[in-house]
Amino acid sequence: MISLNESLKQTAQALVAPGKGILAADESHPTIKKRFDKFSIADTEENRRAYRDMLFSTPGISRYISGVILFDETIRQKHSNGAPFPKFLADNGIIPGIKVDAGTVALPNFPGEKITEGLDGLRERFAEYAKLGARFAKWRAVFTISDHTPSEYCIHANAHALARYAALAQEASLVPIVEPEVLRDGQHDIARCYDVTTHVLDRVFRELHDYRIQFEGMLLKPSMVTAGEDASDAPVQQVAELTLRCLRDTVPAAVPGIVFLSGGQSSEAATAHLNAMNKLGNIRWQLSFSYGRALQDAPMHTWMGKTDKVGAAQKAFARRAELNSLARTGKYSGE
Repeated sequence: MISLNESLKQTAQALVAPGKGILAADESHPTIKKRFDKFSIADTEENRRAYRDMLFSTPGISRYISGVILFDETIRQKHSNGAPFPKFLADNGIIPGIKVDAGTVALPNFPGEKITEGLDGLRERFAEYAKLGARFAKWRAVFTISDHTPSEYCIHANAHALARYAALAQEASLVPIVEPEVLRDGQHDIARCYDVTTHVLDRVFRELHDYRIQFEGMLLKPSMVTAGEDASDAPVQQVAELTLRCLRDTVPAAVPGIVFLSGGQSSEAATAHLNAMNKLGNIRWQLSFSYGRALQDAPMHTWMGKTDKVGAAQKAFARRAELNSLARTGKYSGE
């Protein structure tokens, strides 16, 4: 019997502490460039550092944010006071983490489907990231819904990669966040999303079990069960009920928490859906958030790369974090 690594369990529980969630600040260079371009912000290394510096330095943010997922560039950068970002975050009560996958590429012979790369050399990278201060990690897989996807092979291949990643993370004493994202692209209805998400999560947890993952020392980062973005939106209550039904059918009770991704939802919709789920009650896990755009759109729009807007941008970020903190207990009442 493999003994449970108590430090993994404690870190996982701290990341889903009541009233708190995770900031996903792990955008790759192409992704953050796209977001900067939207607001005419020059995509330079210093601007990327300054932007993350602004978010991490927001006064009182540790009341709502338990951890931050960093990108490879960011974990090596420093706060304006000279401290490496991981140390600055830890000194302010926030757990530093790291995105370790190398992004998605086309899955050969399976048109329209993706496989996530990055397993080669991952054991060595984990050792380096741990030395740099990371205490948890994240790996993302994606699944597209269409008339013929996702295929069984795509689900199997990505679930297997997620499990290998999780095993290597726990070996390095880092909590793995497992992110199987069922994309919202398409015209599918919410029932189709429910079926696909249930099937994907079932396969993922079978692979995690086979790899002897310590469920108490990991977190799940799933997409919510919603209709496709080109279909009519489902009611908030239906999203909440079907998402919870899916999770109850697939996720072991030993997993400490579920930290949802926003998945292209608006900031308001992501918060409202999380709130509705927590209002339902009788939930075996901590239901939290690990949002990127849903936390960052407002502060980035306010900041616009201007130093005189830092204070206002930090207030916008703190407000969005506070609203999602309220949603963790079902006390969010709209904007």
